[in-house]
Amino acid sequence: MTDKKVIDLTLPINENVAGVSIEQAKTLDRDGWNATTLHLYSHSGTHMDAPMHFEVNDQTMDTIPVNRLISQAWVVDLKHIQPSESITIAHLKAIENKIQKGQSILLHTGWSKRLGTKVYRDELPRISPELAHWLGEKGVNMLGVEPPSVADVNNLKEVTEVHTILMQNDIVIIEGLTNLEEISKEKITLIALPLKVEKGDGAPARVIVLE
Repeated sequence: MTDKKVIDLTLPINENVAGVSIEQAKTLDRDGWNATTLHLYSHSGTHMDAPMHFEVNDQTMDTIPVNRLISQAWVVDLKHIQPSESITIAHLKAIENKIQKGQSILLHTGWSKRLGTKVYRDELPRISPELAHWLGEKGVNMLGVEPPSVADVNNLKEVTEVHTILMQNDIVIIEGLTNLEEISKEKITLIALPLKVEKGDGAPARVIVLE
């Protein structure tokens, strides 16, 4: 047992989540046990992206080295962010001189509070290309965000450009986080474990932090 506080940043998987359906496969009365069949879109809920998602390279979910999935991470307070606002280098000034190569970043925008609304998907704050390049220059390991994407999902050019820059810089992307308001420390330990989907372009993940 750890003596650190453990915080779950993962959205529950249920049929309210886009791309998820759950069917009863077995029942205790009929079959002797309860079981369900899960149909999951690979980028549903809290999930992680592999470079194969945009064919940046041939790395898939099952080939991301597991030592990449546990990391020291900085939490950046961006709760003041506005809908559709571009997140720039200036927004990360608080950690500019603190972050070291191989560490990760969580952006606390409070966006998960908008889950279930049209704004959650269609007006999300997005990573600017300049910030994506900066994160690469800093050698960031994992980048975690609350919206369902790091870029505007309704703008194919933008979503492709930002994902491509991050993936070309070997940054592991985590999207759809929640509960970041429960984190009280600026620096924490991040653990992000995607389903080990062979040749997977992405996968739902259980994401927790230790502080």
